[in-house]
Amino acid sequence: MTDRLDDYVAFFERIALDRLDELDALVVPDVRFKDPFNDLRGVANMRKALAMAFEHGTPRFEVIDRARGHQAAYLLWRYTHGPGFALEGMSEIRFAPDGRIAEHIDHWDSGAQFDARVPVLGWLIGLVRDRFRVRGGT
Repeated sequence: MTDRLDDYVAFFERIALDRLDELDALVVPDVRFKDPFNDLRGVANMRKALAMAFEHGTPRFEVIDRARGHQAAYLLWRYTHGPGFALEGMSEIRFAPDGRIAEHIDHWDSGAQFDARVPVLGWLIGLVRDRFRVRGGT
């Protein structure tokens, strides 16, 4: 049994709206997909979450580095969505016994990388952060 990590990475690095059905071969039917905004079960829901990214442009993923442990793999990535919009994060990938992906859990700072860019929300987040910032530190 071999896992499908290389194929999974290739899927994300060449992601396209008309290729989302390729997930069926890579993940288990009840795959868990979690990011700062969603905690979903099922390949159809994962496809729906990925399809939403195409509503306002063309998303791009670049896997910068990866590590493989005994039970999981970890992907360090950069996500871009048009000029001036980029996120960096890490995905925790867990495998099913047959090598397909059973869980994809994204870890990234939505407050600093996303929420703070929303005009009014960003201003409020800045106020809260300022309140907890260490003064005079180096």
